[in-house]
Amino acid sequence: MPSSLQKTRKHIAKKRNGEVNALHVKSRDSLRLHKAGVRDQRLEKLAAARGKREQPIVDRVAFFQECLAEMNNEPFDVESVKSQIQKFIHQYDEEYDSIKKARRPGRPASAREDLLKIKIAALEEEYQNGFVLPDFTSAESAKLLENWKGEWAYLMSLSWVKVSVAGQPRPSEFPSKGIS
Repeated sequence: MPSSLQKTRKHIAKKRNGEVNALHVKSRDSLRLHKAGVRDQRLEKLAAARGKREQPIVDRVAFFQECLAEMNNEPFDVESVKSQIQKFIHQYDEEYDSIKKARRPGRPASAREDLLKIKIAALEEEYQNGFVLPDFTSAESAKLLENWKGEWAYLMSLSWVKVSVAGQPRPSEFPSKGIS
């Protein structure tokens, strides 16, 4: 995808017969180039922030897609879904324990240890209130999850459910606000 800076540069070069390297600092063309460059930087920054916000959802779907592939893409029952959620929640336990054991007594926790502790606690709390995940309890929704190739747009076509510790899965909508 061409950036607005490249388009502006090409337009100015066309107007000046291929010369863009000799512009006055305060000229209209140099201001247009500067404005286009700032716009591109702003859009890159917004795209990076959006990607960072969307990554937990993508990671969650990828994890459950792998679980589905391990079971030969057969739909899960409710108890299997709950065990897979527990597996997802406690996937960081080994790393957390190894970091905790490596720390000398009396020393404060490292930033990574604190981050893992917060992440595990947030996942546990979400599971108590209702854990949002793609539905793979029916054959057609399992097939949709199996066909997912990592595209963000495809996630909206998946059916989503909320599963709590005690209850049955109940329909949910796509978590557009992100997942903790």
